[in-house]
Amino acid sequence: MIVFCHLLNDNSGSPIVLRETIKALTDTGEDALLFIGSQGNGALENSGVPIRRYWYRRSRFRPLTFFTYAISQFLLYHALSKAKLPANSIIYINTLLPFGAAIWAHRNRRTLLYHLHEISVTPESLKRFLVRLVEKTAKRALFVSEDHRVRLSISRVPTAIVPNPISPTIADLGFATPYATRRGGRFEVLMLASPRDFKGVPEFLKLARQVITRLDVHFTLVLNGDVAEIARYLPASSLPSNVEVFPRTSTPEMFYSKADVLLNLSRVDLWVETFGLTIVEGMAFGLPVIAPIVGGPPEIVTDGQEGFLVDSRDSAALKQRLLSLVDEPNRALAMSEAARRRAHDFTVERFAKALQEQIGPLTNSMPNEKNTE
Repeated sequence: MIVFCHLLNDNSGSPIVLRETIKALTDTGEDALLFIGSQGNGALENSGVPIRRYWYRRSRFRPLTFFTYAISQFLLYHALSKAKLPANSIIYINTLLPFGAAIWAHRNRRTLLYHLHEISVTPESLKRFLVRLVEKTAKRALFVSEDHRVRLSISRVPTAIVPNPISPTIADLGFATPYATRRGGRFEVLMLASPRDFKGVPEFLKLARQVITRLDVHFTLVLNGDVAEIARYLPASSLPSNVEVFPRTSTPEMFYSKADVLLNLSRVDLWVETFGLTIVEGMAFGLPVIAPIVGGPPEIVTDGQEGFLVDSRDSAALKQRLLSLVDEPNRALAMSEAARRRAHDFTVERFAKALQEQIGPLTNSMPNEKNTE
């Protein structure tokens, strides 16, 4: 049995990747169970395995969120204790955060695998604790890019790189959708992000203001939050007239299919993208991309080939790269073709094979015990 543990179930990258992980590993007939925090109704709802929830609430106030997070991990430990899991279970922790599962697995001698997605965890003391716990408890740790592995620097644990996949729904539609600029009569600039400054939202709005006189260019921003959260973060009065904002979506393919270029403008001094799932999703639709110059994106995008690598703080360079795609349709088309070719390297079939290669040795090394505690 594989027991998956995750904290916040929303429609961001890590739960989407966990959903594909569960499908890839359970398609072989492996029994599975999923423990997730009680807040959120996102990608993991249709994971296809039994779900057990433990209490968790996130707050706008950081000290309160930290307190509820600590309580949630005590409750996760308790939930695992009550579950009477087989002695040969693999505990599969998604992200650094569900440390209650790591402590339980270590104390109960279960094989523990971490699938890591993040670098930035605050406060720094919490990050040090979580990294130390991985080093002390894990049998293996998976990273999403080489840059991710170097920056997080987990020692004394075997590690591997398993790039994130494009979901079959998005891949099938994307690969079948022809690319052409100005399909809706104007050039559509798309970005999907969390409603946080470090994800490049201010830079996106600044870019829109810089080209506001270009009536043929329109900006669409999809934020991973509900309507109330977005209204608090980004009042309608602060938006340029050429920007349209949408709340979180479970069908990002509907936005990719209408866009001409995809942006990821994460601030490289505040946030390092370990991979960039929206980048490869957009590339499946043939979208040229503009992405950060550090982190995982440079391992996906070659500057000038599938798109551009730009520091989002360099507003002049950002504007120049965007307008080169707006005004040079042949360049946009060439980048579109290269982007779609590159996206084929991130299919769920490749992901499943890589995952099974990593988890197979862990399964084979465990005692064949079916009894519970």
